Amino acid sequence: MKRYFFLFFCACILAFSACNSNSYTPKPRGFFKIDFPAKSYRSFDKGCSFSFEYPSYANLVADSSAGTQPCWFNLAFPQFNGRLHLTYYDVTSKKEYENLVEDARTFAFKHTVKANAIDQKIINYPEKKVYGVYYAIEGNTASSVQFFLTDSTKHYFRAALYFNERPQYDSIQPVVNFIKKDLDRMISTFKWKN
Repeated sequence: MKRYFFLFFCACILAFSACNSNSYTPKPRGFFKIDFPAKSYRSFDKGCSFSFEYPSYANLVADSSAGTQPCWFNLAFPQFNGRLHLTYYDVTSKKEYENLVEDARTFAFKHTVKANAIDQKIINYPEKKVYGVYYAIEGNTASSVQFFLTDSTKHYFRAALYFNERPQYDSIQPVVNFIKKDLDRMISTFKWKN
């Protein structure tokens, strides 16, 4: 009888000590559920030389950073902690135009160090005199999308999308894909006023 009691006691100790183990059990990776708003748009018309449509769930605010020029704005996506920086320049010479186009290329390709790929797409709407280049930047980079639009003579407009998070492409990719559709709408509805 004592023997059975001793074995029962040892089994109970083993059972209780197994429950209080500090060993780690790995869990599968999970991501936050992202609720995307319904697509709807409103018109940008702030007295600048251009107009376009932008998502109604984004907040358009004037750029307040140092060196800001007229018609510089930020399109904030607060629910995604992202921002699209918008800048506009009046072009006064061919040399200035060439410098602006080269700056856009340089800014996009600064991300080469961390980018897996940088895809370039030509933007061409001759009926509206809207031309440019769209840079889709894949990888753990600070900016995922950049583009510029121009009429090749007097106007130059540039946009760059940034997130206020440590770049992790796999986790922000669904948001980038969602916002890219809004940027496509912005580009397709873009018009020069003069």
